[in-house]
Amino acid sequence: MFSPDRTSMRRVFTDAWHKYRNREALQPLEQVVAEVVRQHPEYHRLLEQGEEALDKDFLPEGGETNPFLHMGMHISLQEQLTSDRPPGIRGLYQRLAGQLGDAHEAEHRMMECLGFSLWQAQRTGGLPDEQAYLECVRKLLGAS
Repeated sequence: MFSPDRTSMRRVFTDAWHKYRNREALQPLEQVVAEVVRQHPEYHRLLEQGEEALDKDFLPEGGETNPFLHMGMHISLQEQLTSDRPPGIRGLYQRLAGQLGDAHEAEHRMMECLGFSLWQAQRTGGLPDEQAYLECVRKLLGAS
């Protein structure tokens, strides 16, 4: 799914959503993508535009959230939870989701920590600091 080519990566989302809506058979990764898209009705119209959606720029200066990045982060979190990588993330997520009573909201809050961790790694040219990421998620437990 993860390609250096923005258009190809975005096409995974539009194609999976198209297949889901048309009740076509989905590959396992497409099932994950379609479920994340299903949970975001605010992005359905965009994904149904097909090729137009692939080229659109989403500029933070204009107050826009990149829906592909947002949904991609959900998928990244789900991969972390499945593999419990970094170790302990699954338990923290379960506790946060329990506190909030909403698994999707727990993911949204954790995405702030994940995004910051990735930004820090990019800024320093290193790998994400797993311990700092876990600590950020732990702080969410006290803040919710």
